[in-house]
Amino acid sequence: MTNHELIANRIQALRGWMAEQNLDALIIPHDDDHLGEYLPAEAERLAWATGFTGSAGVAVLLADTAALFVDGRYTLQARQQAPEALFQHLHLIEQPHVEWLAEQLDRHQRVAIDPRLHSYSGYQKMKALLAQKEIELACLEENPIDAMWQDRPAPSKADVMMYDIAYTGQSSEAKREAIAGRLRQQGLDAALLTQSESINWLLNVRGRDIPCFPVVLCYAVIYSNVSVDFFVDTDKLDCNAFSQHVGNDVSVYPLEKLGDVLHRIGEDKLKILVDGDTSNAWSLRLLKSSGATLVQGQDPCTLPKACKNAVELEGMRLAHQKDAVAMCRFLAWLDRQVEKHTEGDEGTLADQLQRFREEQEHFVEPSFDSISALGPNAAMCHYHHTNGTPRALGQDGIYLIDSGGQYLEGTTDITRTVKVGEVDDDVKRQFTRVLKGHIAIDRVRFPKGTSGIQLDVLARLPLWQAGYNYDHGTGHGVGHFLSVHEGPQRIASKGSLVPLEPGMVLSNEPGYYREGAFGIRCENLVVVEPSEEPSEITMYRFRRLTLVPFDVRLIDKSLLSEDEIVWINSYHAEVREAVKAHLSDHEIGWLLQATAPI
Repeated sequence: MTNHELIANRIQALRGWMAEQNLDALIIPHDDDHLGEYLPAEAERLAWATGFTGSAGVAVLLADTAALFVDGRYTLQARQQAPEALFQHLHLIEQPHVEWLAEQLDRHQRVAIDPRLHSYSGYQKMKALLAQKEIELACLEENPIDAMWQDRPAPSKADVMMYDIAYTGQSSEAKREAIAGRLRQQGLDAALLTQSESINWLLNVRGRDIPCFPVVLCYAVIYSNVSVDFFVDTDKLDCNAFSQHVGNDVSVYPLEKLGDVLHRIGEDKLKILVDGDTSNAWSLRLLKSSGATLVQGQDPCTLPKACKNAVELEGMRLAHQKDAVAMCRFLAWLDRQVEKHTEGDEGTLADQLQRFREEQEHFVEPSFDSISALGPNAAMCHYHHTNGTPRALGQDGIYLIDSGGQYLEGTTDITRTVKVGEVDDDVKRQFTRVLKGHIAIDRVRFPKGTSGIQLDVLARLPLWQAGYNYDHGTGHGVGHFLSVHEGPQRIASKGSLVPLEPGMVLSNEPGYYREGAFGIRCENLVVVEPSEEPSEITMYRFRRLTLVPFDVRLIDKSLLSEDEIVWINSYHAEVREAVKAHLSDHEIGWLLQATAPI
């Protein structure tokens, strides 16, 4: 059976179920109960229904039509994976799915959602918008996909890892006391935590429930008296070891008891902090209907988790030192393969890079599936070679590798675009414009209170001036041995308004993509720190964590200012000193050439 036939059969089965339930539309988001970007295999319902495997999107299924909504990162991928004969392909930002759905339906029709897979804020907005047309929003008790998915993967049973204070820099008790203290100051009785990475950070635990994302899936309630109710698959937990690790006042419950505890909180009339943007509608509707007073606010772990302490930042530095060695060894190896005209493809290149990372001490796993893309495949921002036939070396001028590692000390993420064949002047000009934008972000000083949305234009300006742009954010937050995509920090034209604070780690990754031709991205990770230069006000700057050369063979020097040339030479000198001692003689020869002054 072809992929088209498989998806068509699933859509037909869902439409049959909708008819039986007297439903006119079904919304299928790319989310699990925790509303995280990265899902366990058993929660990939959107992929099951549409074939689309990207990390952001939503499908809307009606009786006679269907649409798949994705953002600019996934436009090309969605068309390739989700059959165009079955789905309209629409832009998630430019044409929001709920507004589109309201236009398709008549008054008094019924739309179904699984409330566990939608944020409470999203649910409220959806309900209000549909109500304007007297369209009913029906919350399902069971998800129909779960019953139809015959070969659905079983959930992970990986053990919970007790993450040592040598890496965290702060005990769980100290973190819990700080959070509980804030609750008391606000006159709150408790806070509901639904983001697994927040809870893993709070309790100093990690897990292997999701590939590339070292968390154990869980929920928690933290109370103003510092006690915590922790909901987890108890088969994964050595309760004695956990008690010794976290200290007193943490009660462990199986996941299925969450509803009972939320109901009890309501009956006790507690005043509870909830984050409507990150908590699912099922949990908050249950709290509210049970009698709890909901106080909307940000997950109280989000900001302290984002602002890394000194031990975490030293760990991030060490992780990037190791990653730089692996990346430099890979790039030296790649140049040899190109010189010898060795056979290889996107898959063999990605595998070789992972082998170099695996040789580094305390490497755990990749931080995401590597984007190993030659030529036109690099024009798809989140391309993955396993979705088709990997493209072979020898037919393209440039290669884009976006990859990273999860080390016990921290998380890395790096993109390099490198020369693997003949390139024309146009490619060099575009690469140089992207690099100029990268340098502008790296060099900027900004006053306290500045958010990433105010800096984004700096990265785009060299492209804008030539009439070009890119359809993704310039930078995302990065966690400490947690998610490679972390909030609230972000650099984007439609990004977060949360000010950038010392200790926040972000990516710096402008790009340029020409469909059917090539893609370019230059990415380092940076950390916010106080600026040491004299000033009348508090100023911050970025300090680089990533230490890997950019490919100077792709630079059009005529487009660079003297200050930009100085930056490139200074950065490459820093790279050279950081990694030289960890390379072989041949690799050192490559490094000296790759970092020679331009």
